[in-house]
Amino acid sequence: MKPLNGVKVIDLTHMLAGPYAGMVLADLGAEVVKVEPLGSGEMTRGLLKNDPNYSFKNFGAYFLTLNRNKKSVSIDLKNKKGLEVFYDLVRSADVVLNNFSAGVVTKLKIDFENLSSINPKIITCSITGFGETGPHSTRPAYDQIVQAYSGGMSITGKDAKSPTRAGIPIGDLGSGLYSVIGILSALYSREKTQKGQHIDLSLLDVQISLLTYMATMQTLSGIDPEPIGNAHFVHVPYNSFTTSDGFVVIAVITDEFWQSLKSVVNVGSLDDSKFDSSIGRLKNQAFIENELNKVLSTQTSDYWIDKLNKEKVPCAPINKFSDALNDEQVKHRNMIVEVEHPDGGFVKMPGNPVKMSYTNEESYSSPPHLGTNTREILKNWSKYQDDEIESLEKEKIIQSID
Repeated sequence: MKPLNGVKVIDLTHMLAGPYAGMVLADLGAEVVKVEPLGSGEMTRGLLKNDPNYSFKNFGAYFLTLNRNKKSVSIDLKNKKGLEVFYDLVRSADVVLNNFSAGVVTKLKIDFENLSSINPKIITCSITGFGETGPHSTRPAYDQIVQAYSGGMSITGKDAKSPTRAGIPIGDLGSGLYSVIGILSALYSREKTQKGQHIDLSLLDVQISLLTYMATMQTLSGIDPEPIGNAHFVHVPYNSFTTSDGFVVIAVITDEFWQSLKSVVNVGSLDDSKFDSSIGRLKNQAFIENELNKVLSTQTSDYWIDKLNKEKVPCAPINKFSDALNDEQVKHRNMIVEVEHPDGGFVKMPGNPVKMSYTNEESYSSPPHLGTNTREILKNWSKYQDDEIESLEKEKIIQSID
């Protein structure tokens, strides 16, 4: 059993933020139905599909990963009859998720006002770049745009002259996760009120939220923080260091950790009482890091990780993807799973990080071909008869695969 069994979600999303939100809901057991345009379907179906390295049987890495555990229904929403078919699905749905640009859902007549008149308990969630209100609501935005606009890029990188985006697309993925939080909150609220509601989720809002204490530091001081690479503005040593075959990260945030670190590296120049307090170490950051680099560079990363772990010093190798995805802890937590392709064969990808004590079933179904579930969903959700479905197919209102 999965925790969201019985929840029905219509997924109108494309690219990354919205599909990621839909994937999380599907992994947790919701019946997530992708409603896609006729013809080529959602745009990520074509992304990387012919790349020899990043595709499998004409499904690219984006589509393979983000659309597992989902079903596909193909409807022409720009056709009046297609819109009526969509409304029939909404009558049985709990959630409608989209990441169209602001204003598009109103133009298509699939906004909350229209859908709630059909199903008063419906929950809608719109993910947009700048939100559905405000002076910049109509501006287009993607992950790097909001990373830059929010200030996040200004503190990422080696120095202020080279602002850098986060390697993980945190703008999109963070928004996908906050969308799930909003949807789950609305579902819980509906249990008490019997009313649906709309969630207006902005990529920019999410990035501002993720600035957390650093934003408060700026409002208190008036000082704009600058990037400091892998170092920390309070804790020392808290940085990446060179080993004989790579790099390790060491994070000393207490004086006790400092004493443990000294016992491992055994560097005489660091055995000075002025370094025993965090303030003293911060004042001598460059010297401490330089002395550590000298000794750490004499042995391998594995050597130091083993020694540091035995003394409970927070540390880690800087893994490549191939290292991380084959790590024993990652495997133990079932964080690399095999998902079947609908045409046969399996693809390895990240699993579900939500581990629950009771409703903890983990299963992964194939990402769907376009229209694979059109007939099934119209029958089960909307009670359509075979002749009705055949008529809609002939009129090219819907598309299905037998």
